[in-house]
Amino acid sequence: MDVTADAREQPRASRLGIIGWMLFDWAAQPFFTVITTFIFAPYFVSRLTADHVHGQAVWGYTLTVSGIIIAVLSPVLGAIADATGPRKPWIGFFAAIKIVSLGMLWFAAPGSPILYPAIFLALATVAAEFSIVFNDSMMTRLVSEREVGRISNIAWGLGYLGGMIVLIVVVALIAGNPATGKTALGIDPIFGLDPATGEDARITGPISAAWYLIFVLPMFFFTPDATRAAVPLCRAVSVGLSELQGTLGELKQRPGILRFLVARMIFQDGVNGLLALGGTFAAGMFAWQTMELGIYGIILNVVAIGGCLSASWLDARLGSKTIVVASLVCLTIATLGIVSTGPGFTLFGLLTLPTEDSGGPFGTAAEKAYILYGLLVGIAFGPVQASSRSYLARSVAIEEAGRYFGLYALSGRATSFLAPASVATITVMADSARIGMLALVAFLAIGLFILLKTPYPAHRPA
Repeated sequence: MDVTADAREQPRASRLGIIGWMLFDWAAQPFFTVITTFIFAPYFVSRLTADHVHGQAVWGYTLTVSGIIIAVLSPVLGAIADATGPRKPWIGFFAAIKIVSLGMLWFAAPGSPILYPAIFLALATVAAEFSIVFNDSMMTRLVSEREVGRISNIAWGLGYLGGMIVLIVVVALIAGNPATGKTALGIDPIFGLDPATGEDARITGPISAAWYLIFVLPMFFFTPDATRAAVPLCRAVSVGLSELQGTLGELKQRPGILRFLVARMIFQDGVNGLLALGGTFAAGMFAWQTMELGIYGIILNVVAIGGCLSASWLDARLGSKTIVVASLVCLTIATLGIVSTGPGFTLFGLLTLPTEDSGGPFGTAAEKAYILYGLLVGIAFGPVQASSRSYLARSVAIEEAGRYFGLYALSGRATSFLAPASVATITVMADSARIGMLALVAFLAIGLFILLKTPYPAHRPA
């Protein structure tokens, strides 16, 4: 198969069609920013039960169940999509599930059974990730091979911008400080929302649902889709499963793609762990509260937008592999910096810092050092994922994109439990959160080492 020739012949979408596709990331990101990371997740853990340990356990099991479903079904759905053709009906189906599930989070009041919001969070997470599989697999039909990396990084940057806008609105106008009831601007939450009953956190579900509904529509209206295959759905399921089995067997003859998926599986565990645990590590080390975590998230998103825009230009000139490698180096350095920092020191004590608190958020020198390391995370976090997406898009043909992006989703989820489990186990054994976080360095470094030996594009001989 001559993937390069195929890429040169693929049709181009109109500018409006490409913008519609890129707005999918803009529409989808607030769910990950305000629901699963900075606002609703801390509320879920800390306020839906009197026992925070129980809340953390339920949250962990919710993510675990979601991850297993996504890992098992993503490649299956990708293969079925290749057999049926169009991706938009699938995205629309899962969009409906996601929107309804997010809307139901409004009813997750303190004292209510925690099982129901856990179910709706799991449904929203699964629907969000499945939608991403179908959206990613559309990319190979829209632009030439040369443009894939630029469009992917710009779309990812738009996603961060969308997530940041919603996060700023929540922190500035909606989320009340537990002690004062005031937002970051020192005002009462808008719409009369009552922080005492968690309304400021619960409203993020409907807000994310409305944002997604509005901004996913341009993709449906303007972005071209694959033509419908003359195969009924039931037959498509059988064909899709058969093709998936063939794809898995085919990987033996495509070692470059297999190596890429293995590398991505390992380093993505480290990337996800760094995002999920970096804030909680800082919260435990420096006693950061929701406001500090929200501001930290905003800072990272601002830097991430710049990182993605820069990578969109560099990817077309240097190639996706160079961007992913450079991003992993930055993330490894940033992780070492983060775990080397504590009250009064950084670089594992080689550099001592004054302990005086100047007041306000991030008042100590150690916190400012932590923020500097966080900037490296922000710069690299978007490009490592966006250019990984374009790396694969340059390595497969149009007609097999669904299957391989399903496997791509699997590679991001198959071992997603390993990084947090490793951090937790080492933390307990060493009785040190700092030593526990060092496990993330191993995931990033091993993934980087495997990637260095992977051809680019991955269909080429090593």
